[in-house]
Amino acid sequence: MPEIEKQLEAKIEAVLFIYGEPVKITNLVKMIEAREPEARKAIDRLKSRLDSEESGLTLVESDDKIQLVTKPAFGKIIEEIVKAEIKEDLTPAAQETLSIVAYLGPISRPEIDYIRGVNSSFILRSLMVRGLIERSPSAKRLSSFDYRLSFDALKQLGISKESELPEYERYREISKIFNEKENGNEPGN
Repeated sequence: MPEIEKQLEAKIEAVLFIYGEPVKITNLVKMIEAREPEARKAIDRLKSRLDSEESGLTLVESDDKIQLVTKPAFGKIIEEIVKAEIKEDLTPAAQETLSIVAYLGPISRPEIDYIRGVNSSFILRSLMVRGLIERSPSAKRLSSFDYRLSFDALKQLGISKESELPEYERYREISKIFNEKENGNEPGN
């Protein structure tokens, strides 16, 4: 197989891994900067490779979306991990993610991943299962979700809205300045 085909397959695998949610194939094609026929062939090769290898992952396609998921054969172990996580106290990584959602929400998973520097899919799922955060379709991005504190989390914290969190305005302002710098704008312009 030519190197360019291997790279395209690897790009698809990486994007689906980091995205963590179903992706419209047309959006995937744009992300990897490929033509749809070549991307479809690479998706087929990736699916075939994952299904034939000693891999715990597979691809699921539904309608015009695709997602990288764990194989159903590992459902029981994944379920046990999730149950164990729910029973335990929040890990430092979960606390960090919850704080990001609390202070910067509504916020997308890619933005959370960027801030943390790692994939946050499992932690976000765990926080949702615990009822601490909720997700809703993003108003800014198609086929994406935004995360925010849940009503139950607000109740547990004894507050009625996020703005009552300690130093909320300070962290929102820091975030605003950071975003302006990231987007190439000078703060305050």
